[in-house]
Amino acid sequence: MSITKLPLVALMESIHPMGIELLMKHCELEHMPSAENDEYEKILGKADAVIIRSTLFTEEMMKKAPNLKVIGRHGAGTDNIDLTAAKNLGIKVVTTPQANTASVAEYVITVALMLLKRIPEVSTSLRQGAFSSNAGSLPGQVDRASLTGREANGTRLGLIGAGAIGAAVARLANHLGMHVAAYDPYLDKTKERPFELVDDLDELLSRSDIVSLHVPGGPDSHHLIGRRELEMMPPGAILINAARGELVDQEALISVLESGHLAGAAIDVYATEPPDPNSRLFCAPNLILTPHMAAMTEEALQRMATQVTTQVIQELGQMQSMPR
Repeated sequence: MSITKLPLVALMESIHPMGIELLMKHCELEHMPSAENDEYEKILGKADAVIIRSTLFTEEMMKKAPNLKVIGRHGAGTDNIDLTAAKNLGIKVVTTPQANTASVAEYVITVALMLLKRIPEVSTSLRQGAFSSNAGSLPGQVDRASLTGREANGTRLGLIGAGAIGAAVARLANHLGMHVAAYDPYLDKTKERPFELVDDLDELLSRSDIVSLHVPGGPDSHHLIGRRELEMMPPGAILINAARGELVDQEALISVLESGHLAGAAIDVYATEPPDPNSRLFCAPNLILTPHMAAMTEEALQRMATQVTTQVIQELGQMQSMPR
């Protein structure tokens, strides 16, 4: 009696155990070593599928994997995959486009509220002993009365990009009484939405107390927000970027924070990851920095892992007998 060989899935980075458990029921699983390891290319050469998170997967890597039928992206974006090469080589690419929507939307609202309430500033000030009304007279300390926050109710939130995540942010913001507007030239203007659509990016920037980015990366959106755009925002405004690092000119952002034009910013993504530990970002005032973790909640990681593995298994089941 012949034994059907299970397809081999190469796991480039760790995923939630629920996804691994699902894979092991249907496939042979290999955890990829570092690219410098001799086993790396051997495993890649045998793989029927790969699952990646932030790993760059190039045409060269695809050509080293002659059995490759499917690339599973643990996440929504495909910036790190050469889609043209995959199409030309007949490799299917699957993603988990809405698995992290709620987690990222909650992150955006969380950091917006932290910055409106000036939590980073007041926490630092309190740790330095500033509580009483005369604390500001001590070197390096700030009187708590000078750190008055703002309410979310009535605040103008501007979304650049209003797909699944942007729309989820808008719904949460509406519950807080925020006035939400969005710039997204790809949306159908006749459809009813939980926000106002504006036709001009400059208009959105100039009238928003908080601006949050929700667009994909790529050459067309590189430094979409530069010095000109940042200075167009109202004095005391806030910028949030949990989308792609290259969307914002980091040096320009540092400058407008140092000048006091912006009240604060929150950045979860960087042009180069991990960011240079010597970067001026780490010294910029009123800047919340997080390590690309807006989508990293237990629930979102479970959904991404199970959704990507389910799709990979389905594709291998459909394509296993079809040579490339």
